[in-house]
Order: sequence, then structure tokens, then C-alpha cells
Amino acid sequence: MKRYILTGTPGAGKTAILRQLECDGYTVVEEAATDVIALRQAQGEAEPWTKPSFVEAITGLQRRRQEQAAALPCEVQVYDRSPVCTYALARYLGHPVPPALSRELDRIQERQIYDKRVLFVQNLGFVTPTDARLITFAESLRFEQVHRDVYASLGYACVPIAPGPLPDRVAAVRKHLDTTL
Repeated sequence: MKRYILTGTPGAGKTAILRQLECDGYTVVEEAATDVIALRQAQGEAEPWTKPSFVEAITGLQRRRQEQAAALPCEVQVYDRSPVCTYALARYLGHPVPPALSRELDRIQERQIYDKRVLFVQNLGFVTPTDARLITFAESLRFEQVHRDVYASLGYACVPIAPGPLPDRVAAVRKHLDTTL
């Protein structure tokens, strides 16, 4: 089974690409951070990302989703972010890297869980804020660079998915995914 990471700066259009891939029959494993934010906000925590426990919660949910997806009968899985993204998030937020995340980074490296080519959705030139995405465009560019640096430091190669119309971006991702089948 091949497992690919699709990542990019907040607001880059990653979710739209993933929804189209899912409609096209690809197995998509959902992002954890947005769900952790939604749950904690529903529990009355306005800005859960300000607490260091946020990174550990994301790590645990990501691992559970990856382990559950491992049992699915498919040749290719597309992951909406990865523990490497969580590491980049911890660095960006200035949070310490919890032991659970360090162990997870070691596990995915040792077991070669994800393909070393990461599909990196490039920014669209703007960011639309949401309840889970309170980031300016300038901040998103800094976060994008942190992502690129972290992936490179861990031996991953970022494959750029250029800005453009959704069908073109999906075709670029599919071209990469379909070469592995």
C-alpha cells in the first residue's frame, strides 16, 4: 500500500482537492487538527492551539486514523496532513514537542509509513479565515516555510502542486498518484 501526504499552507485549497479525490474513489484519511479544534471549541475552549496539549491531542488522533486506515483494502491512501505537519505546527506555535509526537515521528520513519514524496499544495495568494483558521496570509507564508523546512530536515521531498483551477490541481495530484499503481 502506498500512503501519500497532501499538505500545504492554511487556505491553499487542500481540502477542495481532497474532496475531489474522494469523489473520484481515492481513500482519503482526514486531518486531525481541525477536528481537535472543533471539539475543544465545542467544549468551550476558544483558542485550543494556545495550549501545548493541543499538539499531543493531534498526534494521538492522527495515529489512530492511520492505524485504522491501514486495515482498508486499497492500493493508495491520501493523508490530509501527517505527524510531520504536527511537528511543523509545534515549531510554528512555539510549543515543545511532546514525547508522543517524538515517538510517532520515529515510528513513521522506522516503518516507512508514508511515501517520501509529499504533495505540497502551494498557496493561492490569500487566506480566508474560518473558526479553525485564524491566520493572516503573511503568517500562512511563514507557516508554509516552516512546513517545507521540517519536511526537508526529515528526508522528505515536497512535490509542488501549483496554484490554479481546481481541476488542474486535482489532475496534477492524480498524475502523481496514478504513476504508483
